Amino acid sequence: MTSKPEYDVIIIGGGAAGLAGAVTLGRARKRVLVVDADQPRNAPADHAHNYLGLEGIRPLDLLARGRDEAQSYGVVIKAGSVLSASKSDEHTDPHFTVDLSDGTAVTARRLLVTTGLTDVLPDIEGLAEQWGRSVLHCPFCHGWEVREQTVGIIGSAFAAHQAMMWRQWVDDVVLFTNQFEPTAEESAKLAALGVTVVKGEIARLALDDDTLAGVTLADGTTVPVQAVVTKPEFEANADILVSLGLEVTEMTMGDKPMGASYVATDQAGNTSVPGVFAAGNVAAPMENVIGSAAAGVRAAGGIVASFIEEDVRSALAATSR
Repeated sequence: MTSKPEYDVIIIGGGAAGLAGAVTLGRARKRVLVVDADQPRNAPADHAHNYLGLEGIRPLDLLARGRDEAQSYGVVIKAGSVLSASKSDEHTDPHFTVDLSDGTAVTARRLLVTTGLTDVLPDIEGLAEQWGRSVLHCPFCHGWEVREQTVGIIGSAFAAHQAMMWRQWVDDVVLFTNQFEPTAEESAKLAALGVTVVKGEIARLALDDDTLAGVTLADGTTVPVQAVVTKPEFEANADILVSLGLEVTEMTMGDKPMGASYVATDQAGNTSVPGVFAAGNVAAPMENVIGSAAAGVRAAGGIVASFIEEDVRSALAATSR
């Protein structure tokens, strides 16, 4: 490894968190490389919401703007993926080597990992094809768009919670129990809120020329709905972080596993490995786009703070010789 890394920061992942961090670091006059595999989680969605000043923007347009902004501050953006990352033990301060899919290797003083998560959908015919269109999961993201429609909730351990939440946006909510049964307490709450409960296993989504028409049960009955809500498993894309010695944590609600994993950080994005930062959905599975962008900015601030400490330490050591 060279005594001076090529970059101050390598950002792995070019979504909202990574690009927001890149803009902040570029404005701080840092040498920044963003490595992006161009596989954004929200690519199937037509619009992004709750992003102040850019309400309803297409997700891919938001990322294109972000790349342009980052590059205007000297950030280098490289298409590709990261195969591995390692930390050198030859230096007092963190130095990292990142191996890329094109066979090259790059070095940096810090790593910011913003690789997001993967949505693992229930195995129901038609669900994946409609994901991000008529198959939804977040009412804050899509509730307004289906506010006057009939919305079906696919049964899961959190289906009753989802149904009660979506009832804030939608008058006509149908909960399909599928392989789960609400508890007596949950059933009472659902009835009080006017949520229709349909028992039975789901066979598939009923489509009419690529438009959702309803949910078809195993007995052949089709219940009309215009949108469906599901609970994916949220798997953190944390292979790089794990290879650096970090652990993936399972998120819980009370004592109930939520089907979501993440890598723990503090408010500034610091992980437990010095010099390694993380932001966005890889560290906060429930975060929306604007929250992920804010986390990228906070992590950039944490990285700059770490540079201050390192540079002061080096300067003091030099003056004491």
